[in-house]
Amino acid sequence: MTADTDTEREMTETADIRIERRGALGVVVLDRQRALNALTREMVRALSRALAAWREDDGIAAVLVRAVPGRAFCAGGDIRRVIETRDREGIEAACGFFRDEYRMNWRIKNFPKPYIALCDGITMGGGVGISIHGSHRIVTENTLFAMPETGIGFFPDVGGTWFLPRLPGELGMYLGLTGVRAKAADCLYAGIATHYLPAERLPLLEEELAAAPARRMEAVLAGLLADLSETPEPVPAPLQEERATIDALFAGEELLAILDRLEADGSGFGARQLALLAEKSPFSLHVTCAQLRRGAALTDFAQALALEYRIVHRFLEGREFAEGVRALLVDKDRNPKWTWPDPRAVPREAVEACFAPLPGGDLLFDWNDV
Repeated sequence: MTADTDTEREMTETADIRIERRGALGVVVLDRQRALNALTREMVRALSRALAAWREDDGIAAVLVRAVPGRAFCAGGDIRRVIETRDREGIEAACGFFRDEYRMNWRIKNFPKPYIALCDGITMGGGVGISIHGSHRIVTENTLFAMPETGIGFFPDVGGTWFLPRLPGELGMYLGLTGVRAKAADCLYAGIATHYLPAERLPLLEEELAAAPARRMEAVLAGLLADLSETPEPVPAPLQEERATIDALFAGEELLAILDRLEADGSGFGARQLALLAEKSPFSLHVTCAQLRRGAALTDFAQALALEYRIVHRFLEGREFAEGVRALLVDKDRNPKWTWPDPRAVPREAVEACFAPLPGGDLLFDWNDV
């Protein structure tokens, strides 16, 4: 068995994900629809290893990531397992999932070849992390995008610190705080997606790319997307129609100022958003607002992920995240008992503590191991 074959076998020996080579196309297939393709640590590590190997492989000219047919592209990370690991093995063991996930996110962002994500179906949380940092992000009529972390006592991670503040206007703050779901037209308008294709055309795209010579892969990809892409309905996109209101109401540095503007809004939009925010963790809302404002000022993607790794330690040290997982995924009573039930009761120092440096130093990023 050759060394190359050994590497291929190592990358494929992970349940729930398949790593394939089709001509000059590296193909990653998520195959865990029973859990809406929620990422396990093993899945994360398999994808991360594949990217490291394919980065150096002249025979691979592009990477395509898709899911087996079903409801979801990827609905997030397996956070219930993360909390179980924390309770059984401790905080550092639980942080291992995020260490590997954030390093994978960094590799996607810095992958030097086309990285094509077919976001056909539910694309949330960790599923956003394995798509939005790639060069080509394709949505379909089935796409449902969201960063719903504040509703589970968490924060929009997987690079949300970087990409959300860089969406037009205040759309990132709006999506990050409320967890509102966006369909294809909104994803294109916001820059979350680069292209829209009807789902029935995705197999043709993959087949044509698998048949393309390595030296012509980028030209073939550009031509296919020009031929197969469409403009999704509705036009204009809902976020485009609401953009001016969102920009006005979700501006500013402080969460409480945003809440005050929503309460003063007389259009009905503010009341609808307040109802959504009332379902979220008040602590998570404060941290998310501070996180995204900090993220807007960062100059490097790695800085954003390192900041998130600080925050995730603090959320695993506390009870908010575990309580959200309990209420929504374990007991499923949908009645979380948040530490602070009102945003106006959350102490500023508790929020600021989330951003303090870690005693062991910040997470580092490279192409070594996983």
